[in-house]
Order: sequence, then C-alpha cells, then structure tokens
Amino acid sequence: MEDQRTQEQGAPAPGVETRSIGAVLAAARRSAGMTVEQLSAITRIREAIIHAFERDEFSQCGGDFYERGHIKALSRALGLDPEAMVHLYDELHGGDPPAVRMASVFRTDRRLRAAERRSPNWSMALGVALSLVVVFGVVRVMGGAGGTPEAGVEQIPAVPSLPAPGVHQRAKQAPPRAGASAKPTVAANQVVVQVKAKRSSYVNVADAEGHKLFAGMMEAGMTSTWRALNRVDLEVSDATAVSVQVNGKKVGKLGSRGQSVRRSFGPPAPPAR
Repeated sequence: MEDQRTQEQGAPAPGVETRSIGAVLAAARRSAGMTVEQLSAITRIREAIIHAFERDEFSQCGGDFYERGHIKALSRALGLDPEAMVHLYDELHGGDPPAVRMASVFRTDRRLRAAERRSPNWSMALGVALSLVVVFGVVRVMGGAGGTPEAGVEQIPAVPSLPAPGVHQRAKQAPPRAGASAKPTVAANQVVVQVKAKRSSYVNVADAEGHKLFAGMMEAGMTSTWRALNRVDLEVSDATAVSVQVNGKKVGKLGSRGQSVRRSFGPPAPPAR
C-alpha cells in the first residue's frame, strides 16, 4: 500500500502520459485548438521558446529555474497539472537543482574590524581659522581704499522697470464664464467597441491598419473597451461567451455556442439632416 501511495503522489495528472515534455505540451495545445501564437499571447512566452519546448529543447531559457517556470505557465494555460509536469521534467532531466549552501553565500570566516575612533585634529582647525581671519582682514583693508565715491560723479537713482505694453490689458480681460469649459471633441470616424465576457473566451481585437489592440483570454465577468478610427476587427473563439456593444448600441447574437467568429465594426452613421 505504501509503494502504491508513493507512486500516486509522484505520478503526473490524469491524461498526462509519461513521455517527453514537448510531446505532452504539443498534444495539449492541439487538443485545446490553440496556435502557438495564441498560446504565446496568453502566457507572454516567446513563440520561439514554445516551439523549442515542443521539440524538447530547453537550452534557450537560461537555466532550470526559468525552464520550470515556463513549463508551469504553459501547463496552466493548457489545462495540465503544473506540478505534475515539473515532476515529469525533473525525472527526465536529472531531478531538482542542487541546494545552495549558506556558507557559500555568507562567508563567516572573515572578522569585521571596527573603525578606529580618532580624536579631532584641533591644531589643523585652529590653523584654518587663523587663515580665514587674515584673509578677511586683507579684504576689508583693500576694499576700504576704493570705497569713497569720486568727486564730481553724480549718483543716479535706479529707475523702476515699467511693465511691457499690453500686460495690464491682458490681465484685465474678463475671466471665462462658469460652465463654458471646452468639451473634448470626438472624431466622427471613431469606433468604440465594448466586450463583456459571460464565460472565458479567447478574444483578438485589431484596428483598421491591423495593429493589435488586445489578444488573450477574457475571464468571466471581465469588461473591456477599445477605440480606433474607421474600423475595429473583433475575433472571438466562442460566439456566445461574450456580449458586444458598438458605439453604445448592443450587438445581436454573434453566432452559435463554441463557434469561432470574426466581425468588423465601423463608425456610427451621421445623423440625418
């Protein structure tokens, strides 16, 4: 019974075969109907690393610590057991990383020397003070010789500077009336799309030029709003998992449950004159 219990604790999660890590990740991704680009957008892991992991090449991560972190993130996004996948990685690639000895990090064989307490050098301080007194006296003597005004030279009082013309006129302008604050202008060709997730679903949003505004999973209860000029392209992996509003108006049913749909929305029509 103890051997059987030990095997159950170390075994991978149900549905994870004891084979290579790359084969398990690739099979789970295909089973979820996701591309490498979509998985990269969800996990923030570069596509090149995901391709390498599916080929059982882990040298691009920079060490076992990052490899285990990427394996956990990919497993969590694909619905696998992260701990079981890391356990499988340890079995296939040499086990847990070696422990670091505290003695190698903190060296206790060196003794710290307390800074020697030195008494202040009063002789130097006294010499500096005497030098300052001598310099001050010389400056007073030299300045007193040329301090008397010359005969026949009339001193003209300073004329106060006058403000530049037009300053008072600008200052006396009437303040703006209350409530007359400028309203933010909205472009006539702007498109506003609001998506609210009723269930978890993959959502991809782009503008008219193909620039991505969002790409990833929206969990149930999340609400997001995007703005773009001329057009907004929306892609949803489950048509009934989200509700959509365009320019403040609710959009009808996008499709059937589980259906992947793409829709494009333009700016509102101008009001009739």
